[in-house]
Amino acid sequence: MIPKFTKLLLLLLFFQFLLPARLVLADTGPKPTMDFEFRQEMTGEPVTITSGILYECKQPDCSDASPLMEAGPQRFTCEANSCHAMSYGFRPYHRLEIQFSDGQTRQSNIFETAGFNSNYTVTVRPEDLLVETRLGLRTAVLIVTCLCALLGAGLLTGLIVFLVRRSKKS
Repeated sequence: MIPKFTKLLLLLLFFQFLLPARLVLADTGPKPTMDFEFRQEMTGEPVTITSGILYECKQPDCSDASPLMEAGPQRFTCEANSCHAMSYGFRPYHRLEIQFSDGQTRQSNIFETAGFNSNYTVTVRPEDLLVETRLGLRTAVLIVTCLCALLGAGLLTGLIVFLVRRSKKS
């Protein structure tokens, strides 16, 4: 005869096999990103991106450049007219090297990380690439909000000074 405790243990073990296995992800939250939108300055047949490398640097002259490592979600990917990078943390300076459908590989100027979620416009020129920071909607809203708050604080301070001086004259 099987004791009650053993029956209960076997029943619980059986029910455990019926439960679906769950994948556990230990992620630390949002990661910094870079989005690159390409526009062409060249005349003639438009070119598309075939592959690309994002170099990261600690030195402003990029003398210590190394490609962004692919590890977990950290990577640099390109489509026909745009590229995207996600990282655990970007270095301060960067340079792009993009291979195009015309067989030419173009390098960009050295550019800085523009923020947590950076947006860039990349101008494709005949011999190279020009990377410029593009303000995102979120950044523009933040700047306008700060300017409005600063203007409001200035007007409020001016009104208080005006009322204090006026009350002293009376």
